[in-house]
Amino acid sequence: MKSFVFLFLLLSITSRLSAQEGAEVIQTIFDSLEKSERGKGNVVIRQPALVRALVGSRRHGENVEKNDDEAFLKLPGYRTQVFSGNNQRMSKEEAFEKEREIRILFPDVSTYVSYMAPFWKLRVGDFRTSEEADRLLRRLTEAFPTYGKEMYIVKEEIRIPLH
Repeated sequence: MKSFVFLFLLLSITSRLSAQEGAEVIQTIFDSLEKSERGKGNVVIRQPALVRALVGSRRHGENVEKNDDEAFLKLPGYRTQVFSGNNQRMSKEEAFEKEREIRILFPDVSTYVSYMAPFWKLRVGDFRTSEEADRLLRRLTEAFPTYGKEMYIVKEEIRIPLH
């Protein structure tokens, strides 16, 4: 009986240790900066623990999307929805046409055409706050008064470029 209890304890401790080894390491910006690498200088950051706790942490590689040579951080945020239509014959064409028109006047603003049955949607921008998205909404309304009736702000996962 004693050997059974000992074996059970040994197995449970071993499984906990291996589970901890397999878990992803949570990393803050401070951990990244203080990491020692051969041939590079050392960074020492001194601040109250409260400051360190206030700065967000992320799992290594989590919420990062890579396309070709660019990397993006995916975060909750806001976009301006410019168009949504469910006419299978015309909505796709209309979404891409409106995207072309917007890109001509606002080349620095990201556009996203998507299809989620049965709707084709055109959403514009990557904004952390609804106020920023609202500023774009007003600019778009001035530039395209005929779109104004159907434009509104939506909460969505956004992409922030990592440079």
